[in-house]
Amino acid sequence: MRVLIDYRPALRHPSGAGEYTYQLATALLAMALTDGGGTLDLTLFSSSWKDRLTPAPELSGAAIVDCRVPVRALNFAWHRLEWPPIEWLTGRAFDVVHSSHPLLLPARRAAQVVTIHDLHFLAHPEHTRAEVRRDYPALVRGHARRAARILVPSAFTAGEVVRHLDVDRQRIAICPPGAPPWAPRDAPMDGGYLLFFSTLEPRKNVAGLLDAYERLLGSAAGRAPVTEGERGAIPDLVLAGRASAQAQPWLDRLTRAPLAGRVRHLGYVDPADRQALYAGARLLVMPSFDEGFGIPVLEAMACGVPVVAAARGALPEVLDGAGTLVDPDDPADIAAGISRVLNDAGYAERCVGRGLARARAFTWAGTARAVEGAYRGAVAERLAGAPTGRR
Repeated sequence: MRVLIDYRPALRHPSGAGEYTYQLATALLAMALTDGGGTLDLTLFSSSWKDRLTPAPELSGAAIVDCRVPVRALNFAWHRLEWPPIEWLTGRAFDVVHSSHPLLLPARRAAQVVTIHDLHFLAHPEHTRAEVRRDYPALVRGHARRAARILVPSAFTAGEVVRHLDVDRQRIAICPPGAPPWAPRDAPMDGGYLLFFSTLEPRKNVAGLLDAYERLLGSAAGRAPVTEGERGAIPDLVLAGRASAQAQPWLDRLTRAPLAGRVRHLGYVDPADRQALYAGARLLVMPSFDEGFGIPVLEAMACGVPVVAAARGALPEVLDGAGTLVDPDDPADIAAGISRVLNDAGYAERCVGRGLARARAFTWAGTARAVEGAYRGAVAERLAGAPTGRR
């Protein structure tokens, strides 16, 4: 089976979608090797004017097509003109072409597969930019209905795709990410910091987290400040992740009392440094308004770090009782959830144990098997002339 994956999200400073693309390609190649080879012929496609695709050793089994074409120019041609077909651009034929985002890659004969990590861009296009704002909300419904398969990371996202895009549920494959192969840290941190790890953007509820942290410091309106000793018992807050264009007001807050000196922003964290970042944390807090999965929650559980997360989107599904759920609209509830983990050692230990067990349910080998099954179903229906995915 000849498969092309759009590798562009993993090219430079990859976030969740880029990490998923890289890990999926690696797992597909590993699966092909264990099957004796020959079952999967994988090509990774890249297009950029300045960034070149230099595959890591674990991707050496894939063919590489690296076009020096500006990303925005190619996206405009693909999204708006549905040209050029990938076969023309690469000079190769494929059975499956897999887009790492919600819009199809143009193809003459290949079955077209897309990944939809979430539909936040549909509910809040004002939080997006560039071609995501220009094209995704306007085109995603039509593209989803024409896709041979839609890959999603969670049952929650599958339901959102059915509800908002009017897609047949049978054409959706749930392919969650795998947990990292990390050994749990030796013991919970007595010191450490509170960790938020994600892009600083509106849906991540950074403002609500900062409000909750101020409450922990005793500085919220209507409350008397705590003593210096009590303040010292509250761990510092670390914000890790790239700052979006909307992040400046939150970053400005970090320079003023009471957050100055207690909250710091690390910026983008290289994948090689993630495990150490988690290992130094007392807990992970993820108070997002919307998540299609929430990879940091899975990574924290795999490392043995207790989690406080919003009772929203896919986060309750991913945690599945292994952590603390809070109301993201209520900073007091976020603060209470953090305080419980900090002050109840037995409860925190139980969360760690449940999280480790939960993380073991997610493997990239399982992801690869699910994705390959979706590919084969897409090819079979393509050959049989199956109708589109509209209900």
